[in-house]
Amino acid sequence: MEVLMAVCLLSLWVCFFCFAILKWNEMRHSRKGVPPGTMGWPFFGENAEFLRQGPDFMKNKKARYGPVFKTHILGCPTIISVDPELNRYILLNEGKGLVPGYPQSMLDILGKCNISAVYGTTHKYIRGSLLSLIAPSTIKDQLLSKVDKYMRICLHNLDGETIDIQEQTNDMALFISFKLIVDTESSSVYDAFKAEFSKLLIGSLSLPINFPGTNYHRGFQARKNIIKIMEQIIKKRRASSMNHDDMLDNLVRNVDSKYELSDEEIIDQTITILYSGYETVSTTSMMAIKYLHDHPRALQELRDEHFMIQNGKKPEEPIEWTDYKSMTFTHAVIFETLRLATIVNGVLRKTTKEMKLKGFVIPKEWRIYVYTREINYDPILYPEPLTFNPWRWLDKSLESHRYCFLFGGGSRLCPGKELGIVTISTFLHYFVTRYRWEEIGGEEIHKFPRVEAPKGLHLKVLKY
Repeated sequence: MEVLMAVCLLSLWVCFFCFAILKWNEMRHSRKGVPPGTMGWPFFGENAEFLRQGPDFMKNKKARYGPVFKTHILGCPTIISVDPELNRYILLNEGKGLVPGYPQSMLDILGKCNISAVYGTTHKYIRGSLLSLIAPSTIKDQLLSKVDKYMRICLHNLDGETIDIQEQTNDMALFISFKLIVDTESSSVYDAFKAEFSKLLIGSLSLPINFPGTNYHRGFQARKNIIKIMEQIIKKRRASSMNHDDMLDNLVRNVDSKYELSDEEIIDQTITILYSGYETVSTTSMMAIKYLHDHPRALQELRDEHFMIQNGKKPEEPIEWTDYKSMTFTHAVIFETLRLATIVNGVLRKTTKEMKLKGFVIPKEWRIYVYTREINYDPILYPEPLTFNPWRWLDKSLESHRYCFLFGGGSRLCPGKELGIVTISTFLHYFVTRYRWEEIGGEEIHKFPRVEAPKGLHLKVLKY
C-alpha cells in the first residue's frame, strides 16, 4: 500500500512539474496581441508533434486557434499562417521587415552566402548571378542539350530491370545538376561528392545539435568535405588555361562581368543550385511516374504527345527548345504532380522588427511559416482537389492565379523553375517513350515533412 501511495505521489509530482514547465514556457513567450497558440517544451517546443502529425498538426491548430497561430518548431518561436491573403502579402513584401527565416541548421550547412539566407541588395546580386547561369535563354542555347545528353545516360538500358524509381530519380537529379556545374571531373570526384551530399541534405533539416552522431554534425562535416572538393577543383581551374563549358567556369572566370563572386560565394552558389533543384526534380519525377501509372488515360495522352515529338526526329536526335515548348500536356502533368504531392509545404520568413499583420503583433526575430500546402487542396480553386487531373492546368490562367504558390512568389519566386521543368520534361520524354512499367510491392509513400517512399518505390521496367 505504501509503495502504491509513493508511486501515485511521484506521478502527481511529475505531472505537476511538467505542467509547470509548459506553463512557464507559455508565459515566457506570451505578449499582448500575439496570435493564440501553444509553445510546448523549452528548446524542443512542439517539434515532435509537428513532424509526427504533419498536416493534421496544422488542421488541429487551425480548428482551435484560427488560420494564424503561434507555436515553437524548428528550434524557434514561430507564427504559422494558413491564411491565403496573409501568405500572399508576406511573399510579396520582403522589403517591409520580412526576410528569409530558414532554420539555423540549414543556414549553417548551406552557407551564409546561399540565396535562401541573404536579402536586400545582396540577394539581388546573388540572384542575378544565379539567373545568369540558368536563365531561359541560357537553357535554350546551352543547357537543354546537356540535360538531354545526361538524361540518356541515366535512363540507358533499363529493359527487364527491377528498379527503385525513387533511387533512380535521386541519382538522376544529382548527376545532371553536378554535370551542369562541373562537366569534366572524373567519376571518382562525383562519387566522393555524392557521398557527402546525402549527409548534407539530411543535416540541413535537423535540429542544430552539434554532437558526434547527430544528423546536424554529420551534415556540417559533409559541408566541410564538399568545400574541400570544390576548392581543389577551383584551384585546378585557376591554374589551367583550358576553358570548360560549364557553370563553374562561368563563375570562376567571371564570364558575366556584372557578377564577380568570391570563392566562398562561388561554392555556396554551387551548393545552392544542387540543393534547391535536387529534391524538387527528383521527387516530382518519381511522383509523376506514380500518378501516371495509376491513371492510364493521362499516361496515354502524355505518350501520344512525346511520340509525336519523337516521330519527327531521327534516332538519337536530341530534344530541341521547340520540342520542349510544345510539351503542353507534360507541363500540365508536372504542375498537377507538384500540387497534389505538395513537394514544398511552405516557406519561412523572419521579422526584422516588431510588426502588425492581420491585426496580430508579431515580435521581432520571430519566424513566420507561410504554410501554402492547404491552398493546394482548396476545392474552389481546384475542384475535386484530391483527384489527379492534369487537364485542369491546360487553362493557363490557373498558373497565374493569385493564390498559386507552387514556385513561391514575389522576389523569391524560384529562379530554377524553368530548368527544373525542363529536366523533368526530358526525363518523362525518355522514360515514357522507351519503357512501360508495373509497380512491385505497392510501397507506402509519406508526404510530410518530405515526400518519400521509406522503403523505395519499385518498378518492373520493360522496353516499350
